[in-house]
Amino acid sequence: MADRLTLTRRSPAVAPFARRSVGLALRARRPLGLAPLAWTAMALYAAFLIYPIVQGLFNSFTNASPLALSSAFVGLDNYVDLFTDRRLLSSLGFTLLVTVFVTVAANAIGLALALLLNRSTTNYRVMKTLIFIPQVLSGVIVAFIWRSILTQNGLLNSVLQNLGLIDAPVSWIGTPGLAALAVCVVVSWVTIAFATVVYTASLQSVPAELYEAARMDGAGVWSRFRNVTLPMIAPGTTISVVLCLITTFKLYDVIAVLTGGGPAESTKSTAFYLITVAFTDNRFGYGSAIAMLLLVLTAAAAFGLTALLRRREVNL
Repeated sequence: MADRLTLTRRSPAVAPFARRSVGLALRARRPLGLAPLAWTAMALYAAFLIYPIVQGLFNSFTNASPLALSSAFVGLDNYVDLFTDRRLLSSLGFTLLVTVFVTVAANAIGLALALLLNRSTTNYRVMKTLIFIPQVLSGVIVAFIWRSILTQNGLLNSVLQNLGLIDAPVSWIGTPGLAALAVCVVVSWVTIAFATVVYTASLQSVPAELYEAARMDGAGVWSRFRNVTLPMIAPGTTISVVLCLITTFKLYDVIAVLTGGGPAESTKSTAFYLITVAFTDNRFGYGSAIAMLLLVLTAAAAFGLTALLRRREVNL
């Protein structure tokens, strides 16, 4: 009884320490769960994404070169040079052209293929697998395949000559206009596979009851597509369009193997020009400024397009 009275008497002063001890003990017994994995992921994200961006931003204000041991601060000189660099502006124009062409073609053809292949039989599954193959191939391998097809003595010219459609071999990747078209077609061939998979997954999530209800209301094929299919696959459309745009904006490997940026630099994308400036011309500081510009343009286009398509999803 005396001990209980003593504890009761001391309780107002001891209570905070006791609660803190109990809290620490409970916290120590609590399982860590996924916290170590989360911290590891954040550390890797900071090491392989945040740090290179910060380092690139720092280098963009210097005259750094891979051949020089030290560099000097040049302020905004590299960014001022961006506006007078005609080769850079030309590469930006070509990148924009390819991005628009590929994004539109890949999503239009990908949606059409997904509508045709939206079946669950074995034959359709095999066809879906065949269509997806270009997406799992490396861009370098894809470019080698198409380069062997598009050379003057390649498969395409042989077929066209045997059919009597052309008299002499066509230089598909040796003429500026045809080379640009070849790049657009090859990149579209790869991204169509990705878009088809995204649209197929979106179509399989549309409840069949909606189509049945539309049929009972007398809706035709176009009306069901416009009022049922398009609104229901709108989130998939947003994902496919934005990812196709981002992928094409940083295009490098296909161009490096297929055309090497030629002829006459007519197929040189901004990413290709960036690599040339940084590692061939040894202007690492100016190359970093181009990289920052490309990063800002890609982020602005992706965020702007995402916001536009999200608003469209609401209005459908």
